[in-house]
Amino acid sequence: MLVSVDWLKEYVDIDVDTEKLADDLTMSGSKVETITNYGSQIKNVVVGRIMSLNKHPNADKLQIGIVDVGNEKLQIVTAAQNIKEGDYIPVALHGSTLAGGVKIKKGKLRGIESNGMMCSARELGLNEALLPEYQKNGIFILPELPLGQDIKEALRINDDVIEFEITPNRPDCLSILGIARETAAIYRKNYNVPDISITEADEENPANVTIEDKDLCFRYVARVIKNVKIGPSPLWMQMRLLKSGIRPINNVVDITNYVMLELGQPLHAFDLDKVKNRHILVRRGIDGERLITLDGKERVLNNSMLVIADEEKSIGLAGVMGGQNTEISDETINILIESANFKGSNIRYTSKKLGLRSEASSRFEKGLDPEITVFACNRAAHLMAELSGGIILKGLVDIYPEPVKKSTINIRPCRINNLLGTKLTTEEMCNLLKLLDFEVEINEDLLKVTIPAFRRDIEGEADIAEEIGRLYGYNNIESTLLMGTNVTIGIRTLKQQLEEKVKKIFLASGLNEITTTSFMGTKDLDRLNLPSDSYLRKAVKIMNPLGEDQGFMRTTMLPSMLNVAYTNYSRKVSDFGVFELSKVFIPKELPLKELPMEIKMAVIGMYGKDINYYSIKGIVEALFDKMNIKNVKYRRSENQLFHPGRSADIIVNNEKVGVIGQLHPDIIENYDIQSEVYAGELKIDTIIDMADMNKKYSPLPKYPAVERDISILLDKEIFAFDIEETIRKIGGKILDDVRLFDVYTGENIPEDKKSIAFSIWYRSYEKTLTDAEVNKVHDKIIEELKRKFHAELR
Repeated sequence: MLVSVDWLKEYVDIDVDTEKLADDLTMSGSKVETITNYGSQIKNVVVGRIMSLNKHPNADKLQIGIVDVGNEKLQIVTAAQNIKEGDYIPVALHGSTLAGGVKIKKGKLRGIESNGMMCSARELGLNEALLPEYQKNGIFILPELPLGQDIKEALRINDDVIEFEITPNRPDCLSILGIARETAAIYRKNYNVPDISITEADEENPANVTIEDKDLCFRYVARVIKNVKIGPSPLWMQMRLLKSGIRPINNVVDITNYVMLELGQPLHAFDLDKVKNRHILVRRGIDGERLITLDGKERVLNNSMLVIADEEKSIGLAGVMGGQNTEISDETINILIESANFKGSNIRYTSKKLGLRSEASSRFEKGLDPEITVFACNRAAHLMAELSGGIILKGLVDIYPEPVKKSTINIRPCRINNLLGTKLTTEEMCNLLKLLDFEVEINEDLLKVTIPAFRRDIEGEADIAEEIGRLYGYNNIESTLLMGTNVTIGIRTLKQQLEEKVKKIFLASGLNEITTTSFMGTKDLDRLNLPSDSYLRKAVKIMNPLGEDQGFMRTTMLPSMLNVAYTNYSRKVSDFGVFELSKVFIPKELPLKELPMEIKMAVIGMYGKDINYYSIKGIVEALFDKMNIKNVKYRRSENQLFHPGRSADIIVNNEKVGVIGQLHPDIIENYDIQSEVYAGELKIDTIIDMADMNKKYSPLPKYPAVERDISILLDKEIFAFDIEETIRKIGGKILDDVRLFDVYTGENIPEDKKSIAFSIWYRSYEKTLTDAEVNKVHDKIIEELKRKFHAELR
């Protein structure tokens, strides 16, 4: 719905700018899509009159015009061919600006001076597609206007046009009057209604109307206007139609369109002399019946469509488009104004069936107020008498078989306040509803609200609450939390936030997230080379599986990851790194007597040219660092799914939280992947429980550290992890840090031995340590390593 602010101001006093108006209407429920400004760029363009036209001496297609602009006569060269002497036209003077920011200056065209430019509609920012043919390709021809008048004032184009998105339940807003009503309510003002005063002649209205299908036509109103003079409508009306997206045609047709835009009630004008016996029949179409509509196309009708007919033929598609056989032409003298109310669903069916949608059908199909039909008919008659010189014949035809009764709703003010979260008084509610033309009576603790006929969307107390709320202003309602038990704020829990943090850490490490199903098949477990008594084979069986490969709830996420790895490897993906956070399902016993344990796990999978054990270990170390988890230890894993020498169990506070390493080559062979695959499974729920996001910072140490290195020879089977653990235990309070920096086997080392070296830092946070204090602890460490591991110093 396009609404001219200049037009809107005729019905309501608006003292805010267009941007503010659009914002306030949007906040009240009338959503604004766009704002189009007309005329803001146009400067120094005036009305002129062509005094003479002569051929250009140096160009066959150019003309030299002398144009009177009121205070002077200008010589202007033009290529336009649609002009003649005496025409009134828009003239851009020297130094003027046109739509789009185009600047106009004096110049010469083929040697002849030109002191301005004659303007087309497009150069004034108007839509040429809506203009008559004679004005589309050339200069915009004006009616007689004061010479020198500013073109923005003459055409009333110094205007903003607001485009609204009107919802189907609010057809009352598909009109200037409807938007005026909303605007007046927002700003607590009164609005004006159009003038419908008419003077009837003594001659009786000769038209007769019969509604044969009252289930499809609820009301039909008609007036006859005699001795009309067909011609162009006034410029102000044409401009309002153009800005509303409707093409001006002639004064009579333009008036019907104008009133439709103004009041929301579609109208149609018939050439009464072409209606057989001046008798209008509202009936269903006849199967196979044909009608040429105003767009020049022949339509094949059927019995489901409602048509307007006379005694021998159909003359229009009810609520959609009139017929060519009764259209208004230059020879028309007597007209019949139709203002009717049709069943919306039938109009929608007809429009869709014929592929013919019009401004009228788009309104009728939403369900219009039958009470406005007489008002609209009289408004059109008033304008036709004024603008076409017609005589309004006596008598209004009004066929209204079942008048609509106004509905009433009893509402409870306390309930309205509870729904809205407001503390409005009963009087305040009454005043707000009256702004929208609701009738309100106070009856003890209730309000009796009478719904206006144009608000057919109001059905219950909640609808009334919405009307009060939007006029009061949703932005004026205080924000409060819900009241009740176990109410939480709508944010992620701490656990959910930490899960997102885990994902971000993995993503930052270069992994891609995957999502797989929670099912697996027997073949998945077989390819893992699991023994028959493995706990991973004790899975929950699905009663109605989607397929053989999805018959069980998964007990490990490795098969899902390996299937994704195989897909990527088979498609020549050379570098692969993924992760997934999901659940595994471990039954407490089989057959099931209670629901299985659902354990949140993370699986990581990697392969590629530079991928090794330390690649995946580095990602896991980054995870523990960001989650602020201390005392993480890595111990050689005995997990049969992993390579026996290139895998590790992850221990935190003496609890196993995962395993990482190279997957066993036999398993990778089963998946037909010709590359080493590194993987990990982590108990994410446990890791999140261990996370400490309250970081504590310590000051830099005041006292220096004492560094000592130790290199020992011991059996190959002894883990460096156990050596480090022993050093930390014996080192006590003054041991600050221990780091393994060398592992050596080879020349000068027995085959069953290895050499490992550690750097040890000693520090006190209370004083500077002496050599004696450090030596005492260092010697104890060496003695314990000798005793416990039979280590030899190198």
